Amino acid sequence: MFQQEPTDVKIRLTFGDHVMTATLYDNPSARDFASMLPLDLKIEDFGPNEKIAHLPRKLTVEGSNPFSNERPYDLCYYMPWGNLAMFYADYKHPGLVRLGRFDAGYEALHVPGEFPLRIERIQ
Repeated sequence: MFQQEPTDVKIRLTFGDHVMTATLYDNPSARDFASMLPLDLKIEDFGPNEKIAHLPRKLTVEGSNPFSNERPYDLCYYMPWGNLAMFYADYKHPGLVRLGRFDAGYEALHVPGEFPLRIERIQ
Protein backbone atom coordinates (compact mmCIF):
# COMPACT_ATOMS: atom_id res chain seq x y z
CA MET A 1 0.00 0.00 0.00
CA PHE A 2 1.31 3.40 -0.99
CA GLN A 3 1.78 5.53 2.12
CA GLN A 4 -0.14 8.76 2.69
CA GLU A 5 1.59 9.51 5.98
CA PRO A 6 3.60 12.68 6.60
CA THR A 7 7.34 12.47 7.19
CA ASP A 8 9.70 14.94 8.85
CA VAL A 9 10.85 16.15 5.41
CA LYS A 10 9.83 19.78 4.89
CA ILE A 11 10.33 21.81 1.75
CA ARG A 12 10.13 25.51 0.89
CA LEU A 13 8.70 26.74 -2.41
CA THR A 14 9.48 30.37 -3.26
CA PHE A 15 8.17 32.45 -6.16
CA GLY A 16 8.00 36.22 -6.39
CA ASP A 17 7.76 37.40 -2.79
CA HIS A 18 5.72 34.35 -1.78
CA VAL A 19 7.01 31.54 0.41
CA MET A 20 5.14 28.29 0.92
CA THR A 21 6.13 25.27 2.98
CA ALA A 22 5.02 21.68 2.58
CA THR A 23 5.55 18.35 4.33
CA LEU A 24 6.38 15.40 2.12
CA TYR A 25 4.72 12.00 2.53
CA ASP A 26 6.40 8.65 3.05
CA ASN A 27 6.33 7.12 -0.43
CA PRO A 28 8.85 6.32 -3.19
CA SER A 29 7.72 9.21 -5.44
CA ALA A 30 8.12 11.79 -2.66
CA ARG A 31 11.55 10.39 -1.74
CA ASP A 32 12.61 10.57 -5.40
CA PHE A 33 11.35 14.17 -5.57
CA ALA A 34 13.27 15.10 -2.40
CA SER A 35 16.46 13.63 -3.88
CA MET A 36 16.25 16.16 -6.75
CA LEU A 37 16.22 19.23 -4.51
CA PRO A 38 17.08 22.05 -4.76
CA LEU A 39 15.28 22.81 -8.02
CA ASP A 40 14.75 25.98 -10.04
CA LEU A 41 11.57 25.61 -12.09
CA LYS A 42 8.71 27.70 -13.45
CA ILE A 43 5.29 27.74 -11.74
CA GLU A 44 2.25 28.47 -13.90
CA ASP A 45 -1.52 28.36 -13.80
CA PHE A 46 -3.29 25.29 -15.11
CA GLY A 47 -7.05 25.02 -15.11
CA PRO A 48 -9.27 26.68 -12.49
CA ASN A 49 -7.84 24.88 -9.45
CA GLU A 50 -4.09 24.32 -9.71
CA LYS A 51 -0.62 25.53 -10.50
CA ILE A 52 1.91 23.25 -12.13
CA ALA A 53 5.69 23.05 -12.50
CA HIS A 54 7.54 20.76 -14.89
CA LEU A 55 10.26 18.62 -13.35
CA PRO A 56 13.57 17.93 -15.13
CA ARG A 57 12.77 14.20 -15.20
CA LYS A 58 9.93 11.84 -14.31
CA LEU A 59 9.69 10.48 -10.77
CA THR A 60 9.45 6.85 -9.82
CA VAL A 61 5.85 5.73 -9.38
CA GLU A 62 6.74 2.36 -7.89
CA GLY A 63 4.01 1.24 -5.51
CA SER A 64 1.70 4.15 -6.35
CA ASN A 65 -2.04 3.67 -6.20
CA PRO A 66 -5.13 5.86 -6.51
CA PHE A 67 -6.36 7.81 -3.51
CA SER A 68 -9.82 9.15 -2.80
CA ASN A 69 -9.37 11.78 -0.09
CA GLU A 70 -8.32 14.65 -2.34
CA ARG A 71 -8.19 18.05 -0.64
CA PRO A 72 -7.16 21.56 -1.61
CA TYR A 73 -3.48 22.26 -0.87
CA ASP A 74 -2.30 18.78 -1.79
CA LEU A 75 1.08 18.61 -3.51
CA CYS A 76 0.85 15.96 -6.22
CA TYR A 77 2.76 14.46 -9.10
CA TYR A 78 0.95 13.95 -12.40
CA MET A 79 2.33 10.70 -13.81
CA PRO A 80 1.42 11.11 -17.53
CA TRP A 81 3.20 14.47 -17.93
CA GLY A 82 5.79 14.23 -15.16
CA ASN A 83 4.88 17.53 -13.51
CA LEU A 84 4.10 18.81 -10.05
CA ALA A 85 0.43 19.66 -9.50
CA MET A 86 -0.32 22.08 -6.66
CA PHE A 87 -4.05 22.23 -5.97
CA TYR A 88 -5.78 25.20 -4.33
CA ALA A 89 -9.36 24.07 -4.87
CA ASP A 90 -11.24 20.78 -5.01
CA TYR A 91 -9.96 18.31 -7.56
CA LYS A 92 -10.43 14.73 -8.69
CA HIS A 93 -8.20 13.34 -11.40
CA PRO A 94 -6.68 9.96 -12.23
CA GLY A 95 -2.94 9.64 -12.67
CA LEU A 96 -1.89 11.54 -9.57
CA VAL A 97 0.48 10.55 -6.79
CA ARG A 98 0.23 12.66 -3.63
CA LEU A 99 3.71 13.83 -2.62
CA GLY A 100 2.61 15.81 0.43
CA ARG A 101 0.56 18.71 1.78
CA PHE A 102 1.16 22.43 2.01
CA ASP A 103 1.59 23.64 5.60
CA ALA A 104 1.87 27.41 5.25
CA GLY A 105 1.81 30.17 2.67
CA TYR A 106 -0.44 28.20 0.35
CA GLU A 107 -2.57 31.28 -0.26
CA ALA A 108 0.13 32.15 -2.80
CA LEU A 109 -1.23 29.40 -5.05
CA HIS A 110 -4.19 31.71 -5.72
CA VAL A 111 -1.91 34.41 -7.21
CA PRO A 112 -2.38 34.24 -10.99
CA GLY A 113 0.56 34.21 -13.36
CA GLU A 114 3.79 32.52 -14.23
CA PHE A 115 6.88 32.89 -12.02
CA PRO A 116 10.34 31.42 -11.48
CA LEU A 117 10.02 28.84 -8.69
CA ARG A 118 12.71 27.68 -6.24
CA ILE A 119 12.09 24.47 -4.30
CA GLU A 120 14.47 23.46 -1.52
CA ARG A 121 14.57 21.13 1.42
CA ILE A 122 14.45 22.89 4.80
CA GLN A 123 14.47 19.85 7.08
